[in-house]
Amino acid sequence: MENATKNIRNIGISAHIDSGKTTLTERILFYSKRIHAIHDVKGKDGVGATMDSMELEKERGITIASAATYCKWQDHTINIIDTPGHVDFTIEVERSLRVLDGAILVLCSVGGVQSQSITVDQQMKRYNVPCIAFINKCDRSGANPFRVIKQLKDKLGHNAVAMQIPIGLEADLIGVIDLVTMKAIYFDGDNGENVRVEDIPENLLSDAMEKQEELIDVASMFSDELAEAVLEEKELTEDLIIAAVRKGTLTREITPVFIGSAYKNKGVQPLLDAVTSLLPAPSDVKNEALDMESDEAVVTLSNDPKKPVVALAFKLEEGQYGQLTYIRVYQGTLAKGSTVINVRNGKKIKIGRVVRMHADQMEDIEAISAGYIGALFGIDCASGDTFATPGLSLTMTSMFVPNPVISLAIIPNDNKSQINISKALNRFTREDPTFKTYVDNETNETIIEGMGELHLEVYVERMRREYNADVTTGKPRVAYRETITGRAEFNYIHKKQTGGAGQFGRVAGYMEPVAEEDFVFENKVVGGRIPTQFIASCEKGFKKCLAKGPKMGFLITGIKVVINDGASHSVDSSEMAFQAAARGAFLEGYAKAGPVIHEPIMKVVAETPTEFQGSVMGLLNQRRGMIVGAQDEGTMCTIEAQVPLSEMFGFSTVLRSSTQGTAQFTMEFLLYKQVPQSIAEELANKKATEEKKK
Repeated sequence: MENATKNIRNIGISAHIDSGKTTLTERILFYSKRIHAIHDVKGKDGVGATMDSMELEKERGITIASAATYCKWQDHTINIIDTPGHVDFTIEVERSLRVLDGAILVLCSVGGVQSQSITVDQQMKRYNVPCIAFINKCDRSGANPFRVIKQLKDKLGHNAVAMQIPIGLEADLIGVIDLVTMKAIYFDGDNGENVRVEDIPENLLSDAMEKQEELIDVASMFSDELAEAVLEEKELTEDLIIAAVRKGTLTREITPVFIGSAYKNKGVQPLLDAVTSLLPAPSDVKNEALDMESDEAVVTLSNDPKKPVVALAFKLEEGQYGQLTYIRVYQGTLAKGSTVINVRNGKKIKIGRVVRMHADQMEDIEAISAGYIGALFGIDCASGDTFATPGLSLTMTSMFVPNPVISLAIIPNDNKSQINISKALNRFTREDPTFKTYVDNETNETIIEGMGELHLEVYVERMRREYNADVTTGKPRVAYRETITGRAEFNYIHKKQTGGAGQFGRVAGYMEPVAEEDFVFENKVVGGRIPTQFIASCEKGFKKCLAKGPKMGFLITGIKVVINDGASHSVDSSEMAFQAAARGAFLEGYAKAGPVIHEPIMKVVAETPTEFQGSVMGLLNQRRGMIVGAQDEGTMCTIEAQVPLSEMFGFSTVLRSSTQGTAQFTMEFLLYKQVPQSIAEELANKKATEEKKK
């Protein structure tokens, strides 16, 4: 049965912003006859790219939600997930990679390996996703695919090898030379739909021979047969070379590189051939689940459609007919009318409608079997839930979800908006694990939290458009943290005497800073000085103190509390008394332990024409930025810096105006670092003024 899926490919297309992911997907759909006309991303014809179905995406020309579609190429079914490049939508990339078997890493022939390509590459590494690279935009001036291949090796550590060389570059790009078949390939017709194969032009023959030798050198490391054929100078067949490259690609030890220009319709069909010949089928990938009943033991899943079901809901979407749940089936078959269980909460689910998606259109199907991606209707679940046959308690490993670093208050302007906002928030938080919301119990405002300014901006905009919610937003707020810098002892007695039984509890010990962890509690009490049943109350008391630090009211992280002594009273001691004692002990120790404020530092990468390099560095320095490095790449310069998030608000406007609109930047969370004294004082003053107002 394993071979039933050998003609399926589940792939993603991921890259830095504006490398042409969506344009490439659009071409793939066109050549595989899924769509019959090509539309531009910037949507000049008023249609916009097929995969950017959200109004906002068409306007901004960016991809926000990863769209899923499928197409047929020769006799293969290819499921494609188009992922966003913007770092604020990182979770979209993460959750797509989680269910993909392979990926195409798209790089710009001018920009090369950019900051976001590095992030995406790390995510692929995390989920062990094999990839092939496509160097796009070879028609642009300054295109240099060989420089990009070198960057793939140097910056990302890939064993990158060219599978093609371009025929002409920049405006003269007319085709590619395939180094496996040693033929020249041209793309004729209005949209490059007619592929014409010719002999290699004389002037490029020696180049091609040289590059083919490099390819065979790399590939022969993965195939004894190929290595033998080279030594014995036998004829090297295409199948031999492809088989060797595929073997290296599947283990992430080779990254085959293809070349072209999606916008100019060059080089897309050979890339599709490569997807079918080099990237893994579901049966080539080992998928593992964790068994919840036997202490999360790792279980390897089989691709057999007859076995019990294990499937993962990796994305939710609110369609016009209710909640749509994108699902990848790893084992068994998810059929209409069958019953499965949601492993997270144990609830039974009856499967109603099963559909196959194409961007925002769909078709009904009977079942989704192992290795396929599809969608279900009207099922109540959250992103990342595992569905399994009743009796199985396997869960697919959870996705890595980063903590939010920025928050904002949203205020509805009328009653109707209040209701609509709660509908919108309910949906967005279910769809996106990095988007969180809560009500501040002091100010009674609704606070939303996320991964960056753009992230929250897009959600607020979607509330306005999709839910007609009339909202005002407060100023963005940074998620500061508090922690301690030294060790401090505490010894606190809580006693209260009123009529009847009083309250008594003594808690003693020390606290110290701890790296990498938020909170560690250790019990070293001996001889029953604190009765065992009250230890948990002590921990609870300490934990309650973490939500609001005594210094400035921020969340406390990186703290270890050890209790080693205490006292109790046979009548007056209770759970409540020890919780109160722990709180008092915490406050006593905290004040002596050198409390400090930490702030989120972002990794900021700005790309600017060289002439503005100085002024961009100046802008970053003014914002307490620390410049880590700058690299010239042709006419552009890339500057990497570490800048506190609190200084980055409104940076895009300032950056654009000081570089005549030519520079762009990306930022992502890097780490928490102590704030300088002057800033800490500013924060304290601000807090004091706010307190007075109340």
